[in-house]
Formats: sequence, C-alpha cells, structure tokens
Amino acid sequence: MIKILVITPTSHLKSTRENLESIGQVHYLENATITQFKKVIPNFDAIFTNPNKSNIFLGKNALEGAKKLKVICTASTGTNHVDKKYLISKGIQLISITEERNVIRKISSTAEHAFALTLTSLRNIIPSYNSVKNGEWDYVPFIGRQISNLTFGVIGYGRLGSLYSDYCLAFGSKVIVYDPYKTVYRPGVNQVDNLESLLSESDVISLHVHVNEETTNLINCKTLKYCKNDVLIVNSSRGEIVNEKDLIDFLKLNFKSKYSTDVLANETFDRKNSEIYSHMTKSNQIIITPHIAGMTYEAQEMAFNHASKLLIKYFKKNESIS
Repeated sequence: MIKILVITPTSHLKSTRENLESIGQVHYLENATITQFKKVIPNFDAIFTNPNKSNIFLGKNALEGAKKLKVICTASTGTNHVDKKYLISKGIQLISITEERNVIRKISSTAEHAFALTLTSLRNIIPSYNSVKNGEWDYVPFIGRQISNLTFGVIGYGRLGSLYSDYCLAFGSKVIVYDPYKTVYRPGVNQVDNLESLLSESDVISLHVHVNEETTNLINCKTLKYCKNDVLIVNSSRGEIVNEKDLIDFLKLNFKSKYSTDVLANETFDRKNSEIYSHMTKSNQIIITPHIAGMTYEAQEMAFNHASKLLIKYFKKNESIS
C-alpha cells in the first residue's frame, strides 16, 4: 500500500484529505520537528507539504533515510523549501503547482496581501492602533501618504505583479514595471528597461519574482543606493530576494523608509535569528506577517486540492492504482 506523509496543516481541508486518503495510507505529522520527521520518513513513498508552515528543509539532512521515497508534492508555486538538485540525484519526483496556470491564475490572495501590507504601512495602521489601545488619541505621529499621489514600482509582471499593478491603478496611482522577460501592454502601466530607473522613481517598490540565481539578493546595498530615502519596500515573494543585512543598514540611515514583508530569508529553519525580526522589535520601520499571503481558505482549497489531484495522477501513472 502507498504511504503518504503529510507535514502541513490540512485538517481544515476536507477535500484534500479525501483525495490523499483515496491513494493509500496517510499519516499526518503536522508541525513535525526534524527529529520526528527523520524517525518516520523511511516508511513513506510520498510527502505532501507546503512551505508556509514547515520547520523542515527537504534536502539531504532530512531525506537521507528516505529509502522508499518516490515523490514530494508541494501545494505551492515556490519550491525553495526543497533541494531540487538533491531530489534529482536520488531520482525523487517533485510535484508543485508552479506551472498549473489554469489553477493559479484564479488565486489572487498573495497579491491582495501585498496590497494590504502596502496600505497598512503607508497609513501607519499598526502603530496608530497600538497607540489607541494605550489610551492615546493623537493623529500627528501617524500622518501617512495618499497613494493616488505616489509612484509604485512593481518588480516582476507575472500573475501576482499584474494583479498588484491593477490594484494600484484602481486607486489612481502611477505604476511602473520592471520585468525583462515580459512585455507589458496594460494601459496606464509604464514599463522601464532597467531596474535602476524603477528604484529611483518609486515611492513604493513591490517584489513579485521567483527566487533563483538571478533574483537572490536583488535588493542589496548597490541597488538600495538608487532608492528614495522614504521608500516603502513590500515583499510577498521570498525573503532571499532581499539582502537583509544591507536592508537593515539602509533603514538605519533612512528612518523614513519602511519594509513590509510576509517572508524572511532562511525562514524555514533560522527565522528566530533574523536581523529583520530583531530590527522590527526596535522600530516602526518594519512589518512582518508569518508567510500568510497565500493562506486564505479559498486559495488553500484551490492550491491544496489541485496538488493532491496531481499526486493522485502521478500514482495512477506510476503505481497502477485504480
């Protein structure tokens, strides 16, 4: 019998569980520690996961005892929680929804969250809320920005970048885009051919790119030099796109600048030591949410259900299940 190890919360996703249980025997080890995971993994043919709430990086350390493992299925477009080179070396298949365009084009939750982070930062929602909770009532420290007067720079004009751009346009903002792999035809959106132009013109910069060799540390001390001294940078993509040490240095020198992020570099197994988190506790320049951008009920239903169906398809093809 096929055995599947689930290491991401699915108790609220009835259809996903039904799909997985239709394949074979399913063991739910949600919020597993690496010790717990390594103890049981030799018994399983498949792993079902998602990066948003995982303490386990699926690489050699975690998988060296996975002698029966045939496939890892992640209900996500991002795959930086998996060592793809190691999987290839071991002949382990990786299933994700990265290229499942018919499904992911219906999922707008991450772009919505990026825009929510934008509004929250520009209007100082969190510190003003905390001020009221403390019995104060003074608007002066929390005067914000009107977004119809601002220029938004969107890096990456794929599914999420284009949605975010549309939200900005709906509020009357100027939108400029940098994406060397896309041609933008959207009325009202101005495409620039170099990153420096976007950085220097933008009041708000929103990141919507996959993490790879080209985009890792895309925001660093060199690129930050082009930014305005009161820029807001929004990151709902991956933490590794930003060199966090360089960003902290920039924020310390530019106290009006802000960073709002749903992700941290190395968040899978070292987020507690994040410099971004440490600086947030000392300053109102940073907002961090716990990788919740894609975590709406609607988005999870679509992503997790489709990923589980892809896993069923894999086993029907390779294991002759009915």
